[in-house]
Amino acid sequence: MPGSHPPTVIVVHPKERKSKCTVQPLRTSEDFVFWKFPRKEADRIQGYVRLGLDGPLISPADADSGLLVLDGTWRLAEKMEPDYRELPVRSLPDWKTAYPRVSKQFADPSAGLATIEAIYIAYHLMGLDTTGLLEGYYWADQFLELNRDQLT
Repeated sequence: MPGSHPPTVIVVHPKERKSKCTVQPLRTSEDFVFWKFPRKEADRIQGYVRLGLDGPLISPADADSGLLVLDGTWRLAEKMEPDYRELPVRSLPDWKTAYPRVSKQFADPSAGLATIEAIYIAYHLMGLDTTGLLEGYYWADQFLELNRDQLT
């Protein structure tokens, strides 16, 4: 699935549990670079946009930009955001997650997605190749079915 766009940078919080990490299968792809937070290489993320909340929707206009994604629980990702505030934020429209969530501490945002789902949606909306992105994601078929109307 190599492409002409810069590799997607996934910044993983050290408290993120590998057993719950939906992007683990991407570690073998040359299109993805994994950093352990607080790693930051400012010179390598020039021309990148960051997936987050409260930004304009990601679109084909962002296809030439690199994509930076924060991987962690909502609380952990929120703590990581200030380290990447210089990157323009791009949001995702509401899609349904297939990832089962159970929290005794707090409720996830209603539009909360698994990291792999968010990357898939971003690639789809940017017009990038999504082939193979959901391989290894246990809930891939359910996710695609839940969002069938958004994919057409």
